[in-house]
Amino acid sequence: MNIIVCIKQVPDTTEIKIDPVKNTLIRDGVPSIMNPDDKGGLELALRMKDQYGANITVITMGPPQADVILREAYAMGVDRAILLSDRKFAGADTLATSYALAGAIKTMDHDLVIAGRQAIDGDTAQVGPEMAEHLGLPQVSYVIDAQRNGSKLIVRKENEDSVQTLEVEGKCVLTVLASAFQPRYMSVSGIMEAYNKEVEVWSADKIDVEEEKLGLKGSPTKVFQSFPKAMKAPGEVHEVTNEEAVEIIINKLKEKHII
Repeated sequence: MNIIVCIKQVPDTTEIKIDPVKNTLIRDGVPSIMNPDDKGGLELALRMKDQYGANITVITMGPPQADVILREAYAMGVDRAILLSDRKFAGADTLATSYALAGAIKTMDHDLVIAGRQAIDGDTAQVGPEMAEHLGLPQVSYVIDAQRNGSKLIVRKENEDSVQTLEVEGKCVLTVLASAFQPRYMSVSGIMEAYNKEVEVWSADKIDVEEEKLGLKGSPTKVFQSFPKAMKAPGEVHEVTNEEAVEIIINKLKEKHII
């Protein structure tokens, strides 16, 4: 069983700063981590490897420093690591990103593709489903468990107020919730071995894509404006009777021309 897991390096902070000119995240001086949902997906793949036997390849698209999370994945127990890094990928939105990842996956043997539900630096939850469309594969999102049953996968996914159990036959794409998995720790020996293993660096020429669909020129969406969430002003506290509270609420609604 060949499993491909897509992971992403993201800034490890809630204090996001925005470049006012470029409308992009300022990443300088901000520590980076493996995206939590992607790490959950990686843990699912590793559990399947432990239980059924599998060859796991991790892949990420990013600058050379994204090598760090691939080494982390090696230390956790994956078999192969690939970094898509090329200036032609720069400025990609979710569509161009999913297209590039799918172009790489098409060149590799795979039985299952796993990704996180969404990345904490964008929160779009679009790359996984778009990747499935590029690959022409069925997909299951919000996954909290997957078990192999012969040629089929029994997949459990979380809905807003319920849990569904689905049966999927053949290749598919799963997007995973971090909350459902506790990722394993890296061992000391695993960390040492990780830095002796090869991280393959692939350029755009290595994958199955059309160049005009990559990066900024292949991105139909553009960021008009980005800004950090503003702090709300402190509210007013009134210690009053129920009748007085109703009157205060009505007056506030009138002040804002809501009623």
